[in-house]
Amino acid sequence: MFLSTYENKLDKKGRVSVPASFRSYLSNLGYNGVICYPSFNNQSIEAWPQDRIEKISNSIDTLNPFEEKRDFFATSILSESINLQFDSEGRISLTPKLLKHAKIKNSMVFVGQGKTFQIWEPTIFEKFKVTARRKANFNRAGLKWEH
Repeated sequence: MFLSTYENKLDKKGRVSVPASFRSYLSNLGYNGVICYPSFNNQSIEAWPQDRIEKISNSIDTLNPFEEKRDFFATSILSESINLQFDSEGRISLTPKLLKHAKIKNSMVFVGQGKTFQIWEPTIFEKFKVTARRKANFNRAGLKWEH
């Protein structure tokens, strides 16, 4: 699983090291990289293993091919996705478009989300985290829990 939050910086060539535990999880799934796309929920970069992208693609494929919402989802997720391979030191090169979407200039935080992770500009993430904790507390009874 992708757990915890890690901060890293872009190097002079625009690469960033993905946290070792995140790389290890992806490697155990058989991947040497991650698929990223600009989140349409917030100002972050979504980072998913290949199997999760395939799952969302399959879900999109169940929609009527002539229905607008199919095009909306395919355009917002699939057409914006980029497969980023790790280099020999576990780094990826985020595209200028992804960095601009997340307002990342130099530092970024990798935020574990269980089966996926997100990449945020640190200050924007701290503000989001305050809102997320408040809303999680308010909605905590809605979290399904089986004994």
